[in-house]
Amino acid sequence: MVEGQKVTIERGVTVGKILLALLILSLGILLTVRLGRLMYRVTMRRFKVRESIAALVEKCFLILFSVIAVVVALTIVRIPLTVFAFLGGALAIGAGFGAQNLINNFISGIILLVERPIKVGDLVDVDGVRGRVVRVGSRCCQVRRYDGIDLLIPNSAFLEKNVINWTLTDPLLRFSVEVGVAYGSPVEQVRTLLEKAVASHSRVLKSRPSIVLFEAFGDNALQFSIYFWLTLNVQDDYRITLSDIRFEIDRLFREAGITIAFPQRDVHLSSDAPLEVRIVDRAGGS
Repeated sequence: MVEGQKVTIERGVTVGKILLALLILSLGILLTVRLGRLMYRVTMRRFKVRESIAALVEKCFLILFSVIAVVVALTIVRIPLTVFAFLGGALAIGAGFGAQNLINNFISGIILLVERPIKVGDLVDVDGVRGRVVRVGSRCCQVRRYDGIDLLIPNSAFLEKNVINWTLTDPLLRFSVEVGVAYGSPVEQVRTLLEKAVASHSRVLKSRPSIVLFEAFGDNALQFSIYFWLTLNVQDDYRITLSDIRFEIDRLFREAGITIAFPQRDVHLSSDAPLEVRIVDRAGGS
């Protein structure tokens, strides 16, 4: 208002202004990304917080300063935000449909970082994939399988699918090894040897005793299982421990003369009556 009168100033949008705004915006976002990485490292080293918290701080910083970079770029080149009012509505509708999955995964990533149902280093099963969580990103999580293959799983999968987090509350987990021995084997000695095989491994927790169960009288074997506890570390593969225990069980059983059973069938012929034998020629006579 000038002397009681409304004054309207027209500001045109030219190609030069748009290019200048894009240049300023690109520089602002590049600077924001570098500052975000610097803030992540400073937060980790100086404040000694968890990696997930540092990642959340970095993402919030990127979002905030990206919006500021857009506003600053438009202000410097004097492009009013009202110019994009109509286009903004149309773009918002288009982006809502086109970037639905992207936005869903982004919001899911924030939920994962805040609620922390999974974190870096956890052993998880999701959608048939088992591995270690290496990184929780804004769009997807990086899960490394035991064969060294890295999989990128969308963040929404951790909220929408059934996920097993083996190390959610603590890294302790109970495992078992099953074995069948031949009928007639000394069952008490079998139990002693199973306990000895498990106790000899360095990774088995001694604070929690192992349990041997006589599971069943199987068709071909006496079925035994031994249950024990392991601490799941990021570097170790629990399958190696299970394999070592099976090797030790096989060695102890061989030394004790105990046979590990395998599927077999016994055929018994009745000798109460003599067997009838017939010779039939090709012509069909007898």
